[in-house]
Amino acid sequence: MLAYIIRRLFLIVPTLLAIMVINFVVIQLAPGGPVEQMIGQLTGQGVLATERITRTGTGELQAMPGAQAGGQDVTSKYRGAQGLDPEFVKELERLYGFDKPLHIRFVEMIGNYVMFDFGESFFRDRKVVDLVIEKMPVSISLGIWTTLLVYLISIPLGVGKAVRDGSRFDIWTSVVVVIGTAIPGFLFAIMLVVVFAGGSYFDWFPLRGLVSENWSELGWPDRIADYFWHMALPITAMVIGGFAGLTMLTKNSFLDQINQQYVTTARAKGLTEGRVLYGHVFRNAMLIVIAGFPSAFISILFTGALLIEVIFSLDGLGLLGFEAAINRDYPVMFATLFFFSLLGLLMNLVGDLMYTVIDPRIDFERREV
Repeated sequence: MLAYIIRRLFLIVPTLLAIMVINFVVIQLAPGGPVEQMIGQLTGQGVLATERITRTGTGELQAMPGAQAGGQDVTSKYRGAQGLDPEFVKELERLYGFDKPLHIRFVEMIGNYVMFDFGESFFRDRKVVDLVIEKMPVSISLGIWTTLLVYLISIPLGVGKAVRDGSRFDIWTSVVVVIGTAIPGFLFAIMLVVVFAGGSYFDWFPLRGLVSENWSELGWPDRIADYFWHMALPITAMVIGGFAGLTMLTKNSFLDQINQQYVTTARAKGLTEGRVLYGHVFRNAMLIVIAGFPSAFISILFTGALLIEVIFSLDGLGLLGFEAAINRDYPVMFATLFFFSLLGLLMNLVGDLMYTVIDPRIDFERREV
């Protein structure tokens, strides 16, 4: 097993590098980069055609008056740059690092990542690491509690549906599963806001933030209560949107195992139904369900919470990544992509190791990687 883990860790390096190369090329060559974003902002504010920019002491962009307007129009590779002084455009390129060839920019970026230097945001004037650390509590809170609740609800429910397949319990719970599948999580979130967060009926839960403004002044019991008070509606919305698929996966996995020959043999030996179900069927049926826990957590943590964060005004990683993509904030985009890809690859390895924990008969050493 140790040799398998080492091989997988070494395999992460080229895989991560390939992911970064593909995304770097696609994003860098896509129109509407940071230079065009800044040109659009400056020209939209009536900046003179021959003005230049620099950074102030606080790191903010500031237009520096140059020659008078009225210079000759030039053809530029950037949309909206016609009529601007070419030196002005070159200054923008130097500011954002676009004065260097594509491959040099990529090599420099990867070299900085190796040194744990992830750069600064183009438009927030803060280090990317600081931004990610600041947003992380929201996303981790949503990811951990949602994943745990989804599994705690879906596994017992799926097992119950499999054991009582075709019964009234199975039929009525199937209605709940269908509703959970049909209603998107963000739509259910809006309904929760309208009903329970002061929309039209009750004003029982807060609508903004991870904790209250006076959270630091509260005692620890009150802090914990305040935290879960704020998390109640967002987590409920995400659980409703995520439990249905796992419930059906659990049910179908159990049904497949219950019909196997070894179950019939175990029953013929006189074992109780509980012993057959939880001593033999459970391990085999839960293999694919439980081993997928790390991947499910990553999916919820980084991709499933964007609209929930927007609706409940939670400033997390999903919203950070969305804003970075809209603003073409490349340092934030590439650094978060690096973080998430690395974590996802590591979680895939953890998922493989969980197979051996659930079923020790599985031996990856005998397989070719």
